[in-house]
This record gives sequence, C-alpha cells and structure tokens, in this order.
Amino acid sequence: MEWNDLTDGAKAVLEQTRNMKNDQIQIVEFEVGFEHEYGEGDNAYTVSIQEEDYENLKQFTKHNEYGEKYHMARNKNIVKIILLENGKIPENLSEYPVFRQYKYEYVEKQAQKEQAESDAKDIE
Repeated sequence: MEWNDLTDGAKAVLEQTRNMKNDQIQIVEFEVGFEHEYGEGDNAYTVSIQEEDYENLKQFTKHNEYGEKYHMARNKNIVKIILLENGKIPENLSEYPVFRQYKYEYVEKQAQKEQAESDAKDIE
C-alpha cells in the first residue's frame, strides 16, 4: 500500500509518527470519530479521523512499502499506533510518552489549560 492510497485522516496520524523520529518509540493516540480545527485564519486546517481512516491505517500498517514496523491497538474508539524502532514492542511501553493525541478529551484538557494560563495572566 502506498502513501497516495491513504485517506486524509490516516495521513494525519502517520505524519505524526514521522515528525519526530529519533531513537525513541513514537506513539500516536487517536479517537475514531475525532474532528477538530487547528490553527487560525489562513493557517486553519481540520483533522478528521473516521472509521474509514482507521481501516485504512490498519491496512497500511500491515502492508506498507516503507519498511517501518507498526503496532496498532484499539479499545472501543481509542486507538494507539506505535512506530517501532526495532520491530518489537518493549515491555515497559507505559514509560514512553504519547507523542500526539487526536482525542476529544485531550483537546478539552488543552483548552482548559490555555484558559487557566490566560486567567493567570489577567490577574497579573
């Protein structure tokens, strides 16, 4: 399966596994059904990850032509995709941070954090 065969949502997830590739395992977590707009004005873009994107990712991670090894795990609508460095999942996977999250819960937490920071600046 080639990059051009992927849906936009699948590309959004996989691009995150490539953005900071280093010696660490890359983990991207997303919610099937997630849709959110990022940026402002001319720089605004929407990330939408639907069921067809999940199916597309599932196929890509099994049959990609780039030599990377992935592991995907799904629990209800929450999916983790892991780019493996040595082709295997480490025993201490929970010690690795999630690099990127496309989940409603994460977006809400970020908004609350930004609001709290804004409130703190207003007080100063």
